[in-house]
Amino acid sequence: MTKVRIKKKFADKMKNGYPLLTAEMLENPDDSGQEGDILTAVDERNQFIARGYAGKQNKGIGWLITWDAEEEIGYRLFVNRIRAALGKRKRWFKKDDTTAFRVFNGEGDGIGGLTIDYFDNHYLFTWYSEGIYLLREEIFQAFEELVTFKSIYEKKRFDTKGQYVEDDDFVKGERPSFPLIIKENGAHFAVNLNDGAMVGVFLDQRDVRKAIRDKYADGKNVLNTFSYTGAFSVFAALGGAVKTTSVDLANRSVAKTIEQFSMNGIDYEAQDILVRDVFRYFNYAVKNNIKFDLVVMDPPSFARSKKNTFSAAKDYKNLMKQAIDITEDKGIIVASTNAASFNMKKFHRFIDEAFKEKGLKYEIIETFTLPEDFTVSSSFPEGNYLKVLIVRRK
Repeated sequence: MTKVRIKKKFADKMKNGYPLLTAEMLENPDDSGQEGDILTAVDERNQFIARGYAGKQNKGIGWLITWDAEEEIGYRLFVNRIRAALGKRKRWFKKDDTTAFRVFNGEGDGIGGLTIDYFDNHYLFTWYSEGIYLLREEIFQAFEELVTFKSIYEKKRFDTKGQYVEDDDFVKGERPSFPLIIKENGAHFAVNLNDGAMVGVFLDQRDVRKAIRDKYADGKNVLNTFSYTGAFSVFAALGGAVKTTSVDLANRSVAKTIEQFSMNGIDYEAQDILVRDVFRYFNYAVKNNIKFDLVVMDPPSFARSKKNTFSAAKDYKNLMKQAIDITEDKGIIVASTNAASFNMKKFHRFIDEAFKEKGLKYEIIETFTLPEDFTVSSSFPEGNYLKVLIVRRK
């Protein structure tokens, strides 16, 4: 066990439950231990604050897990945390129209650096640092005491750049045939738990997709940018959109989007599915006076193509201005970001500045953050990374 001394100016914050450990918080950053080491954080008077583990990821150098000096980090703690998380999701397991959701949401459920997702009795563990991965055997043991499952898969998101580590992601159980067909609010999605970093649908956008289907898509011409596998387009089509256009730079997005349309009985040939650089598509649409009633923008926090580099923190305002240019008067823009580097207040400012610079007015009709199953800790509000604004152009 490694003892880390916390600087005075950070100690109170940590005593109040702040779970993320960063190098700047330590009196001596060189004392942060090796990946997977159990850390005991103490104040300047050597008084116990909390216990956690060392695990480098883009957010910091480790996570604090327990503020009880008597509680050890190991099997019993993992059982207690997973049991509590399962209890919070009881009603989700009983849903007939939704069979994919988050079971364990990192620090929101008491163990930063780990998420567990449910896909119709198949489970996906995602490890965000080598440190938490080194604790995996006890975590799996605790999980298996509480849960019956068809299979377990895992994603390791901790190579040198914090990216996905390519591997066979099967862990245990019976290997299913992919794709698995899961349900979300009555719609169907094809998912594959063993096909690279992502599975085919982002569960955190569930409420936004439902709103598009139920409130905003009917009779509309819809553009879905950074469309991935076309999930927003599927819900728009199910909600009565006249037509959807899905634009993504990845070649594989075409086959994946066709698959998702087909799962829901939608004629994909009546939709446009384009492999294009989104930024170049915006320019093309402006030049050709192409406009849409509903534009969905959910870019990655950072993206690079041959001609463009996009950082949500720096470039979202300009992206919004491009979207405004191709949105009809009184049309709607679904502005979304999962960038944790800025908060909702700053995101509002990006939108406001974009409209002011265009000399136009707007109204925000609806706001979304993470859905209910993505539990967030009140001590770590930045864990609520999703920010979605439904904006009407006036």
